[in-house]
Amino acid sequence: MLEHSGHQVVTFCRSNWDVDSYKGLGRLSLAKRTIWASDTRRELLRLLRQEKPDVVHVHNTFVMISPSIYSACSEANVPVVQTLHNYRLLCPAATFFREGKVCEECLRSLWHGVGHACYHDSYSATGVVALMLSTHRLRKTWEREIACFVALSQFARSKFVEGGFPGNKIIVKPNFVYPDPGKRTTDGDYALFVGRLSPEKRVGTVLRAWKALRISIPLRIIGDGPEREELEAQVARDGLTDVRFEGMLPHDQALAAINNARFMIIPSEWYETFCMAIAESFACSTPVICSRMGVMQELVADGRTGMHFTPSDADDLAKKVEWAWNHPAEMRAMGRQARAEYEAKYTAEKNYPILMNIYERAAART
Repeated sequence: MLEHSGHQVVTFCRSNWDVDSYKGLGRLSLAKRTIWASDTRRELLRLLRQEKPDVVHVHNTFVMISPSIYSACSEANVPVVQTLHNYRLLCPAATFFREGKVCEECLRSLWHGVGHACYHDSYSATGVVALMLSTHRLRKTWEREIACFVALSQFARSKFVEGGFPGNKIIVKPNFVYPDPGKRTTDGDYALFVGRLSPEKRVGTVLRAWKALRISIPLRIIGDGPEREELEAQVARDGLTDVRFEGMLPHDQALAAINNARFMIIPSEWYETFCMAIAESFACSTPVICSRMGVMQELVADGRTGMHFTPSDADDLAKKVEWAWNHPAEMRAMGRQARAEYEAKYTAEKNYPILMNIYERAAART
């Protein structure tokens, strides 16, 4: 989007696959670079002095880049914008999700996560993440060296403010869908789930709802993840012949599936910072049935762009699914409202001036 608008963009990336090359140096060495990667800092500082950018937009520093780069930006007098894609700066696991439910203990103390081994089921690895976060809180890295934060939703912003981040520095800018997949031309002949098959996504709730349905409704499940084998076994055990797992699909094929669905189902029970599947559904004029919690109920207007159901309540979801299937005219109207929401909030054209305003505010703080 920035390049299309005439801006020069220089990309600085490190892959976390590079962690393997440091394992031979011992855990202490890897832990140290998680907190402060001197080599990455030097490399970025050279790049900043060479390119002299107007702003540095950071998306992720964990693990290989580390928060050391913020001090490089400060030394080069370049303002920093940080997008808060997940809750890593508040929670070692980055998810506020533990043992199958929302957990906010780390809002009180990061060290609660260590006691539960929340990061990769490892006490030592969680301890390293907590130490990194604690070190930079004491150093006031986030406070002193980041000019503006970008939250992807009002809900996510509220959690960061609750966690002690300065509200006057956090600006809400959602993600956007590009290119425009175009609105659908049919009512759709199946229900759809698209996403990772993992515990927090709660696909099991959808399957329990399908078992409770009184009518036959085709369900396509696109995606993969650690729960796939268990979910497929659940489908076989319950004889859910209308359910089809399709695995990972190329993005264009997934969008085509959204475009031809009657509705999308988002059963998540964790604190998403944003839900790209909702924005993509809206772009396709496909209404969404989602959990009544967190960012889902912020993005989806109940009765206007989709419907809410009680989280984890398969019977409530089944009732909403049956109603949606049996009321195609009402779902068409919701689809039109969903498309209008996309055009108002989630296009590149709407996103660009918001991002430019954020950069200008960041520059004014230096």
